[in-house]
Amino acid sequence: MHRTEHRFTGWFKSSYSGANQGECLEVAGGYSTVPVRDSKAPHGPALVFSAGGWAAFVAAVAEGRFDG
Repeated sequence: MHRTEHRFTGWFKSSYSGANQGECLEVAGGYSTVPVRDSKAPHGPALVFSAGGWAAFVAAVAEGRFDG
């Protein structure tokens, strides 16, 4: 589901994001779903995940399942 940024508040970057890295995501906390956006496009769309879907994605990244 796509939504626009203005519907969500409380955006924050991951603690793993460096100050000069261009590949940062921001997440808005406090919702039953997990809104995610590109930090380089703060007024662009957000992707909205179920909590379980986001948890599964984060676990897969941590396990290296997407490493080429």
